[in-house]
Amino acid sequence: MRNTLAAFSSGLVFGLGLVISGMTQPSKVLGFLDVFGHWDPTLAFVIGGALVIAAPGYALLKRRHTSLLGEALRWPQANAIDLPLIGGAALFGVGWGLVGLCPGPALVNLESLSPKVFGFVLAMAIGARASDYLRRVRTSGPVMA
Repeated sequence: MRNTLAAFSSGLVFGLGLVISGMTQPSKVLGFLDVFGHWDPTLAFVIGGALVIAAPGYALLKRRHTSLLGEALRWPQANAIDLPLIGGAALFGVGWGLVGLCPGPALVNLESLSPKVFGFVLAMAIGARASDYLRRVRTSGPVMA
């Protein structure tokens, strides 16, 4: 129950941060990506602020073996830059640039009932499922979904 409450609280704070910073507005994100037009640096400040807050927390967590809830901390082990990483980053970037949304803001924007947002979230879900399937195929051969 504590883990569920912690996950819900973290998601709520993240969602509120997206709304308060304006990052749920595709025009803000697209304005940041328009470096040769009317560039909007807001996203850079949001990312910078997040780094200033998160970096000390990560530094403190690196010294611990368990979370504040007593769960084992499992840090990512992968550090290779491979074709799946590059392909995924490219697809993420294209989707972000075309729509002005990434996964977090897209989920927050579902409340708008916009067909564009629903299409984006559906495509995101299909892409995540396809990625899982392809990862399993690469590591163990064909698997029935």
